[in-house]
Amino acid sequence: MVLTMQTADSEHLTLDSHQVRTLALEFGFTEAALLPLPAQDVERTDTRFCRFVEAGYHGQMHYLARRDEAGNLVRGRVDRPFPWARSVLLCMASYYSDAPKSVETASASSGWIARYAWTARREADGTLRPSDYHKVLLKRLRQVEAVLKERYGSFESRAYVDTGPMLERAAARAAGLGWIGKNTCLIHPKHGSFTFLAALLLELPAADAAPMTIPDRCGSCTRCLDACPTGALIAPYQMDATRCIAYLTIEHRDGIDPDLSEGIGRQIFGCDICQDVCPWNRKAPIARDEQLGVRRELVNPDLEWLAELDEAQFEAMFNGSPIRRTGYWSMRRNLVTAMGNSGVLRFLPWLERQRTVAPPGADTAGFRQALDWALSRLRSLGGNG
Repeated sequence: MVLTMQTADSEHLTLDSHQVRTLALEFGFTEAALLPLPAQDVERTDTRFCRFVEAGYHGQMHYLARRDEAGNLVRGRVDRPFPWARSVLLCMASYYSDAPKSVETASASSGWIARYAWTARREADGTLRPSDYHKVLLKRLRQVEAVLKERYGSFESRAYVDTGPMLERAAARAAGLGWIGKNTCLIHPKHGSFTFLAALLLELPAADAAPMTIPDRCGSCTRCLDACPTGALIAPYQMDATRCIAYLTIEHRDGIDPDLSEGIGRQIFGCDICQDVCPWNRKAPIARDEQLGVRRELVNPDLEWLAELDEAQFEAMFNGSPIRRTGYWSMRRNLVTAMGNSGVLRFLPWLERQRTVAPPGADTAGFRQALDWALSRLRSLGGNG
């Protein structure tokens, strides 16, 4: 597209929000919006984030608690790590697929992998290869960035996909891309909450005023709070991440609290429950993205199949996938927890054999703790055969 240069005065270039949004859509994003900085609700966002961290709800995600020399939380305000930023382009990519939901009936011997981690790209020969949304969306952001710099010349910028010191959901809400639901997810009125966010921080200011925010449309609905098996949603719009299944199965590296293990159910990587029950996801359009397709073998995967993978096979299967991030022994910890919750008695011999398989050490401590819990749990359930 052709970008029209605008000037706020003789010295400063400005960005046209409509043109920049159109550019982002041309490179494959589902939706996008340019937000002038500082955002209007910056103080409110900073205060809420401070309360979250001070309550310890961030758990082992220590990067969230990083502070600057003045003692302020770096992520609380964009102008702390990026004082030069005058605007930020928030880009959204839907990954909603026509596959079953986690809350639908499935085999007792199957596990659940969060929908976002199913993604794959289709090669020229038609085969599917694992894809990681971080890399896919970062490449698109770089393309947008390159076009802007070709047109406007050199200026400071940073591109991030869940890796930068900023609160993307709060910025996306301020940019008019949705509202923060009671499950703490960003909800777009058309595309629901199964969306990725990417951010491009820019030294150039927006020519337009801040966009209109979308009002909260959760109403009196509490389906997400009622459905959370571990009570992570401690109140509407408030999450204790240390109780969240997604945190426990991915970010948390130690043993899982036995009081929470039963609530994890069959979740082995992430969790979609609070989104799967959300009415705003019922009519969301199916995403048609060749870089973010679905690896069907990861939808309701058989627990035995995954449990039989050795470390080399695990690395080969999930190389290039977000699942690799959890690590081999953490994934096995999650698998045995799901087996313990399954009620399937034929898992007992396999679980017994694992007592002599896992070498002692910090990497396997969580697995060995989960193994003991799973054996006790499965025996107490009586099993389904």
